[in-house]
Amino acid sequence: MRPFRILLAHELRMLLVSPATYIAATLFLLVMGFIFTGVLETFAAAPQQTSPAAVFFQLLWLPVFFMVPLLTMKSLAEERRLGTLETLLTTPVTTAQVVLAKFFAAYALYLALWAATGGFFYILHRFAGGAQALDYGPLVGGYLFIAVSGTLFVSIGILASALTRNQAVAGTFAFVLLLMLVVGTRFAGTLEILKLDHLATLRAAVDYVQVFTHLEDFTRGVIDTRQVLYYLSGTVLALILGILGVEAKLLHS
Repeated sequence: MRPFRILLAHELRMLLVSPATYIAATLFLLVMGFIFTGVLETFAAAPQQTSPAAVFFQLLWLPVFFMVPLLTMKSLAEERRLGTLETLLTTPVTTAQVVLAKFFAAYALYLALWAATGGFFYILHRFAGGAQALDYGPLVGGYLFIAVSGTLFVSIGILASALTRNQAVAGTFAFVLLLMLVVGTRFAGTLEILKLDHLATLRAAVDYVQVFTHLEDFTRGVIDTRQVLYYLSGTVLALILGILGVEAKLLHS
C-alpha cells in the first residue's frame, strides 16, 4: 500500500500545482454559477413544484460532459506520450496501482469542485429566507448522487486516457462514451421498438441504466442499492479495462 499512497500523494500534488486545475475550477464554478442564477430567476418569476436543488442537479450532465474529460484526458495518455509511464513501471509499482492513483486523484478533484458549489446553497440559505429557501432532501440526495455516479464517470475518463497516447483523442473519446451513457440510453428508452413484448428484457436493461432516472430517485430521497451497485460495478469494470489497456499498450510499444 505504501507505493500506492506515494503515487496518490504525487498525483494530488501535481493537480494542485497545475495552472490547468485552477483554470478548469474557475470555468466550472462560473458555468455552475450562471446555471444556479438561472434557476433562481425561474423560481423568482413563478412558483415551482420542485426545489431549486432538484432543478440545479438536473443539469449536472453539462459539467460532466466537459469537466470529466478535462480532468482525466492527460492522466495516462500524456504519461505514455512522454514515455514516463514506462519509466514509472520499472520501479516497484504495479500497473493497477498507477491507474488507481490516477483515478482517485481525479475523483478527489471532481468531488472538490462539486463541493465548492455548496457555497451557492449557503448563500441562498444565508441571504434568501433561511431554512425556508431550501429543501435539504433534494440537496443531500443530489450531492450523494454526484459522489456515487462520479466514480463511474471518472473511471470512464481514465479508461479513455488509457487507450491512447493523444490527450485530445482521450478527451474526445471520454466525451463520446459519457454522451452515450447519459444521453444515448435516455434516447434508447424512448424508442418504440423496445415496447415490443419479445424485447422486454432489453427494455428493462435500458431502463436500469437511465442516469436521469437515478438522479430523480436520489433527489426524492429514494436510494436504490441496485443503482449504487450499477455505478460501483461499472467503475470496477472500467478500471479493470483501463489496467488491461495500459498493459496491452506497453507490451506492443
